[in-house]
Amino acid sequence: MQNGIHFIAGLPRSGSTLLAGILRQNPRFHAGMTSPVGAMYMALQTAMSRRNEAAVFIDDEQRQALLKGLFTSYYEKVHTEKLVFDTNRAWCTKLPALTRLFPAARVICCVRNIGWVMDSVERLLRRNAFELSGMFGYDAGGTVYTRVNRMAANDGLVGYALDALREAFFSEHAEKLILVEYQALTRAPQDTLRHLYTMLNEPYFEHDFENVEYAAEDFDVALGTRGLHTVRRRVEWVERPTILPPELFARFANDMFWRSPDAARRPVPVIRFGG
Repeated sequence: MQNGIHFIAGLPRSGSTLLAGILRQNPRFHAGMTSPVGAMYMALQTAMSRRNEAAVFIDDEQRQALLKGLFTSYYEKVHTEKLVFDTNRAWCTKLPALTRLFPAARVICCVRNIGWVMDSVERLLRRNAFELSGMFGYDAGGTVYTRVNRMAANDGLVGYALDALREAFFSEHAEKLILVEYQALTRAPQDTLRHLYTMLNEPYFEHDFENVEYAAEDFDVALGTRGLHTVRRRVEWVERPTILPPELFARFANDMFWRSPDAARRPVPVIRFGG
């Protein structure tokens, strides 16, 4: 891709849509919510696997060319003019391939205290009190406990993303990651973006943190979860108590593994509020 590509991944409800909304203010950048490229990438991988008897005619060089061509084709209208930021939480599981496809690419992972991630989803569901969310299969009989347990499962909304992040964080390609904590992005957006630009070797653009716009109303309505990808116009930190039962919120108190000074096997930059 002529102007390059980076990836946005990490945990849900942790600032990835907000970050995309900020980055897209830069006329040199293209960024958005979860794109279909990740799903198409995995479908193409499956089609080229031994599940397809004709895959015997495809060698590794062809596989690599086809997968890279997917990005080039999808972003054909923008990649000649803009640096692309493609969002999908699955990218953390594809670091060995992405490193070979795009050696200069970084994976920006938005992260947050897991209890607050769960709280944010539950708060959103209660805001849409008369509509069932597709995130839980439109199940009308669930409780906050069943919803949080489903999200925390290995194939759940949060559990999958957390496992994918762990996989990347402890991998041999961990140096490709840049972790951005939600508190840093919302409490000190300018400092956070300056750090990020430096790590991406990009000239800084003066963003307007009072007028960030991003919404995907049609997508959110179709999922039965209005506001899922809507960001506030002003970037700010909002202090509030949790709406989760105390023991449920406390269950995730020790899951911020990236904060442990001895956690990473390789240096992984983490942009945190206050340093």
